[in-house]
Amino acid sequence: MHPRPSPIAASLYTLRDLDADVIILHGPHGCCFRTGRLLETDGVRVLTTAMSEQDFIFGASDKLTETLRKAHEMFSPRLVGVVGTCASMIIGEDLREAVQRAGIPARVLTVESHGGFGEGDNTEGAIIVLEAAAEQGIIPEEEAERQIKMLKLATEIEKTRGMAQGEYIRPSYGDDKDEVALRVIESIMEGRRVAFVLNAKKETSYLFADILTLPFSSLKPDNPPIIIANLDRDVGLPRIQRHAENILSEIEGCGNRVDHITGGLDEYPITGARAAEILRNEKIEFAVVSGVPHALPVEELDLESVAVTDGPRLVEPLRGLGYTHVVAELDAHARTLGQSSIVGSDFGDALRRNIEKVI
Repeated sequence: MHPRPSPIAASLYTLRDLDADVIILHGPHGCCFRTGRLLETDGVRVLTTAMSEQDFIFGASDKLTETLRKAHEMFSPRLVGVVGTCASMIIGEDLREAVQRAGIPARVLTVESHGGFGEGDNTEGAIIVLEAAAEQGIIPEEEAERQIKMLKLATEIEKTRGMAQGEYIRPSYGDDKDEVALRVIESIMEGRRVAFVLNAKKETSYLFADILTLPFSSLKPDNPPIIIANLDRDVGLPRIQRHAENILSEIEGCGNRVDHITGGLDEYPITGARAAEILRNEKIEFAVVSGVPHALPVEELDLESVAVTDGPRLVEPLRGLGYTHVVAELDAHARTLGQSSIVGSDFGDALRRNIEKVI
């Protein structure tokens, strides 16, 4: 009953992860405007065929062919993604035929997505990109199958534990970050077993990993918190592996270490359960879970907890799952696109302020 991410946007992000040089949206110039502009900061050229009312009646395959040729002339791309929109799919545009007529030397992936594709879940748009990439040999079939499995599990989590549960969820900005930060610091200084869990996806991990770089050991040297993270540098597409490598290097450079690796940055639907098992085995009394905290079964654990999310509409569902405190970070995608190092977070800043007061 409230807006959710679009399959078209998911197609764009997945083409970005495949290192596409150019993406062409075959639709009106306003379709997925924000996503297209944001992806430009990640080094992808995002173009549009700018379909108009007349094109909705007579078709716009010539515009697509012309845009493909211009893209080749301007950028000499190696990989181009052509993504359908609601407008082009409703009138039945033949994307592949237009690509063939363009005759450019680049490899071109055609993705016949639209806003209501499949069940309308954003992951549907990512899945069809992966299927097309496997079909053309850009990624191995087994890698496509693994990622598709993860995406389907992610959809299940959103529909059962997240903001896609069906009813309207009022946006909320969570608890006061300074108050929650003080509670984290107090727990460490009181000698409680504290853990920080990163269960984030893709580039948003650059923001959610910020709190893993703080000098918590200076609060009580004999009681350092443990760090659990889905930062396996050998899992996922090369871009995703690079994110994990960059973050691990920064955490270690700050004098901290990741004690447990639960999986890769595209495995967040299953790494939450792995993290929960570690929390149980380590007898953790206080856990801070950031990124996609609703993928961790906190209701099965006996501990005080903090969820750090990027979704105002996830705050209430997270409280319903059993998190003691919930804080929200805004614009995680916008703040992390194009980044290759950890960026500051609002909750990280709150922790810094209060650690300085105590030290």
